[in-house]
Amino acid sequence: MAAAGSAGPEPMPSYAQLVQRGWGSALAAARGCADCGWGLARRGLAEHAHLAPPELLLLALGALGWTVLRSAATSRLFRPLAKRCRLQPRDAAKMPESAWKFLFYLGAWSYSTYLLFGTDYPFFHDPPSVFYDWKTGMAVPRDIAVAYLLQGSFYGHSIYATLYLDAWRKDSVVMLVHHVVTLVLIVSSYAFRYHKVGILVLFLHDISDVQLEFTKLNVYFKSRGGAHQRLHALAADLGCLSFCLSWFWFRLYWFPLKVLYATSYCSLRSVPDIPFYFFFNVLLLLLTLMNLYWFLYIVAFAAKVLTGQVRELKDVREYDTAEAPSPKPRKADPQHKLPKDQRCRCRNESCAIEQEQKQETVVQQQNYEKTREARNPT
Repeated sequence: MAAAGSAGPEPMPSYAQLVQRGWGSALAAARGCADCGWGLARRGLAEHAHLAPPELLLLALGALGWTVLRSAATSRLFRPLAKRCRLQPRDAAKMPESAWKFLFYLGAWSYSTYLLFGTDYPFFHDPPSVFYDWKTGMAVPRDIAVAYLLQGSFYGHSIYATLYLDAWRKDSVVMLVHHVVTLVLIVSSYAFRYHKVGILVLFLHDISDVQLEFTKLNVYFKSRGGAHQRLHALAADLGCLSFCLSWFWFRLYWFPLKVLYATSYCSLRSVPDIPFYFFFNVLLLLLTLMNLYWFLYIVAFAAKVLTGQVRELKDVREYDTAEAPSPKPRKADPQHKLPKDQRCRCRNESCAIEQEQKQETVVQQQNYEKTREARNPT
């Protein structure tokens, strides 16, 4: 097993070097694997995976806890805030989801930033070091274990939230796949003690989510009270610009050249027989492809702005009201009790909030008309 070199951190490669060295290493690993198959996979799990049942139970309880906390925050904090700020009904319906995600990702990314830049961990400046001194069943530092528990349980919650709480969007199926892949990566990297590279992956991805939800929140608040709020409009524009730039820089530049290079090439230099090499690299490559998929949405939005097709910031992944999907609601869903012509077109939390806001608007309008008639009888 190779130790850290004395010459300092290895320079970050180019895209060409990543493809050449990573592909070459993968081919060499495939040719050198004489007994690859289910037998080797079973032996690898038995020898190298260390994940205790209490840890899985704690992960499941954490996912349940995030779901309960989101429900409480939505009903007691986000909805009253939207009502107090007099957001438009459609914006008030979307605000709780964005506020929830913004608060989590801001806290998670801040903690990852602290781990990478506020401690002695060299993972960001020297990505190959994530495999220096790797050993089967090595101890996971407590500060990294906390990050893994918070992130793993949140992505477990996010799978449920994508299906039943979040607004259904054009990319929701891809988002669901993303959450499953991320959860598998978090759990398996913890079990195989690849937690060092895991922290780097989380840091490079969470910043984009912070900026996305920050931008969406300011879009919702820029029309609060029925008036144009210049400060929120400016913050939304700046947030959109920084989101576009950071998506490319963090997810499509740093992520492949720091993480994929380390996992596909440097890992075999440090640990020639590193377990589940192909499994982890395939999942990380799939994550890269999904980042490219979402980058196409960003490019499409930028093209519409430049050609004048879009004058206001909006999430191009969201369905218009006329094209929104309309799955059959569950009996437990509150909107199932409404008349068919008043039900939401989508089965999720944000749609229910929007329906509630619309009902309040109708009641207020009716009360206004009655008061007006009483004061001015004809």
